[in-house]
Amino acid sequence: MNIRSLTRGDGAVIGAAVLLFVASFLDTFDKSGPNAWDNLGLVMSMYVGGIAGAVLIVLARALPQPFKFVGLDLGQIGVGLTVFSLWTAFWSTIDPLGAFSDELGGADVGAGSGLILGLIATLVLAAAAIATPLVPALQAALVPAPKPQAPQPYGAQPPGGYGYPGAGAPQPGQPYGAQPQPQSGQPFGQQQPPAAAQQPPAPDFSPFWFAVPVSRPLFAEDGSTAPIAELAPGTWYLAVEQRGGALVAQTQDGRRGVLQDTSGIQRG
Repeated sequence: MNIRSLTRGDGAVIGAAVLLFVASFLDTFDKSGPNAWDNLGLVMSMYVGGIAGAVLIVLARALPQPFKFVGLDLGQIGVGLTVFSLWTAFWSTIDPLGAFSDELGGADVGAGSGLILGLIATLVLAAAAIATPLVPALQAALVPAPKPQAPQPYGAQPPGGYGYPGAGAPQPGQPYGAQPQPQSGQPFGQQQPPAAAQQPPAPDFSPFWFAVPVSRPLFAEDGSTAPIAELAPGTWYLAVEQRGGALVAQTQDGRRGVLQDTSGIQRG
């Protein structure tokens, strides 16, 4: 599970679920009496239903691969549960006793602190669950990524981090820092022509670290439509080249690909 993929909207969902759990232990009616755990139908539909919806939303966000149940994404099921919880809370607050008010002779009993606080919690819960995919401010990372070290030229070895293989990297079996041996039949000192497939970055481009606001696919450099990796929020990646509006990025495991959607990225 990738905790850094959680957004601010997910943080609001978690906070509302905690508030809803606390509200379930408070008085259901305005006069001292039972709480929600004394009413199985109320606690399961309003309180447990809302908390379960929050768990599914957060779980769907943190899982590395989407998981579906009966054709629906876990996040979609979670949003539905939060809306159902709000619906139950609204009518339970308006008419706390429901059908039992007639049996009690029309007793004047109002909603207690448990129902009122539960209504507020379910309102925040459902609003955050629905608005997160629509509001860019709620899609920002909940846990900010640690600041990377100063950007280094492509091919350099960041201290204490993962390496980016470049033209200056030593060959297998050759001591680091040693001069490469000339090839057979090639005069000593003659420069070996670079591979045609390796294109240098644009002269005015400097490699930099960046992080994405939401998960985005990384496509192969040969132009194929199948993604080779997925960039996750909260992780820093190195941009090594710019191609028009796209960036050539390198992942932590050394894979390179093209990031086509660069909107909203955070530069290190």
